[in-house]
Amino acid sequence: MKALITGISGFVGSHMAEFLLAEGVEVVGTIRQRSRMDHIAHIQKDIHLVECELRDPLSVEQLMEKERPDYVFHLAAQSFVPTSWNSPIDTIHNNVVGQIHLFEAIRRFNLPTKVQIACSSEEYGEVHPHEVPIREENPIRPLSPYAVSKVAQDYLGYQYYRSYGIPVVRTRTFNHTGPRRGENFVTSNFAKQIAEIEKGLRPPVIHVGNLEAKRDFTDVRDVVRAYWLALEKGTPGECYNIASGSCVTIDEMLQLLLSLSSVQVTVEQDPARMRPSDVEILLGDASKFMAHTGWKPEVPFEQTMQDLLDYWRAKLA
Repeated sequence: MKALITGISGFVGSHMAEFLLAEGVEVVGTIRQRSRMDHIAHIQKDIHLVECELRDPLSVEQLMEKERPDYVFHLAAQSFVPTSWNSPIDTIHNNVVGQIHLFEAIRRFNLPTKVQIACSSEEYGEVHPHEVPIREENPIRPLSPYAVSKVAQDYLGYQYYRSYGIPVVRTRTFNHTGPRRGENFVTSNFAKQIAEIEKGLRPPVIHVGNLEAKRDFTDVRDVVRAYWLALEKGTPGECYNIASGSCVTIDEMLQLLLSLSSVQVTVEQDPARMRPSDVEILLGDASKFMAHTGWKPEVPFEQTMQDLLDYWRAKLA
């Protein structure tokens, strides 16, 4: 079996590659000229990398005609919500156009390829108190350009399944983190700040944004296992929430990280870290996915935070 991972050099892509290799799957991954390779340096000899600009239809056609993968894990995206406020056009163009080119190439060559689309809980946006925990049929009220781009990816997946029979499974993943998480994301940003304070690289002050937001965090290693099961056991055309089913505030997450360190810090709010609009709570109900696939999260949140903090300690060593 051959699997293609778009965005293989990223946070989730690198963990996806590790998982697939352990399953004995042949792994092909897309990179771009400016892709950072540090996340996959340790497995580079075991995977086949192809330079491909997903926004270029010819580049995607050449990739799909040559590789003809059995599975596609479509993980490449502009995935940082605050960036989407600054670059809304680029975010929507990047996330939507690349996916259309993948689908069109599959159509052109009549490939039987199964496709997993990495959608997002951010699609739900404004969630009312009586709608928690969030199920797949919840109304979608996106509150950022990133969320809008993911809604488009989500429904394009459904449309291409219904119109052309492409076996697409859509996964709406809630917040996920773990080793290699980009430092722009809140869990990793806090962990890096703590690791820098431990090494005396910065003053003992943690800069934060909105600490009251409530989020459902799943370990990235549980998430990539879910993506595999989505294509192995999920139903084409369906969408599934991927979530832990438990919720913490950003402040509680920060306090957990601090409890794993001996540093004494001051916490200061940074206005630059506040969003124009924020989602108050994202707590997912993944019971549909669990029932269809047998998946359940296995890595405790405390272990995820410990591994993330240790990742930054090693990076800074």
